[in-house]
Amino acid sequence: MGPMPSGKHPASPFTPLDFQLVLLRRMADHNPGPVEDARRALGVSIADMREANKRWQAMVRSPRSRAPLSRYRSVLGAPESRTARRIGDLDCEAWLWPVPLWPDLRFEVLTAPTGAVWNEWLVRAPGAQGPDLRTLDDLTPWSCTVDETSRAFAPARPLEGTAPTRWGLKFTAPDAEGVRREVVAEFTWGLLQRVTVTGRVEA
Repeated sequence: MGPMPSGKHPASPFTPLDFQLVLLRRMADHNPGPVEDARRALGVSIADMREANKRWQAMVRSPRSRAPLSRYRSVLGAPESRTARRIGDLDCEAWLWPVPLWPDLRFEVLTAPTGAVWNEWLVRAPGAQGPDLRTLDDLTPWSCTVDETSRAFAPARPLEGTAPTRWGLKFTAPDAEGVRREVVAEFTWGLLQRVTVTGRVEA
């Protein structure tokens, strides 16, 4: 992927690269280092990232804004796949788009039969090998998704995020010495950003 020229005109189309900058902008609060590396790899400036986020927010909040699913289609193009899914007693469809920054991940949008969007986040790509999560040391930034973490350290309790694109999980996990710790993991757009040890589980 080649560099994106700085100073894009506000009327220019919002591209898949711009959308990746939106994802990065939200992650910068927790992980400025990896975000900076990714930004440089994409060949864009901090101003480009801020401008992309500003334009995205304007699209989302505009009274004339497209419905969420139409907006994603207009920005990301046709989805790589569409799969029927049943969650509890609810029928939905999972739309997946590739994200070049994370080749083993996909951006997933869960949509209701009415077209309403229920969830939007990063998930492991179908067929991709996920991480082997066993201890706290395995929980490194950007290494795993919400669903992978909740499965590896079940039962995990969901926590309300501090913003619509953020999620939290509370669970117990062993450290390198096998001592079980109480942990809070924070995610942005479904990708792990930060882990905080909140206590020790007494035997």
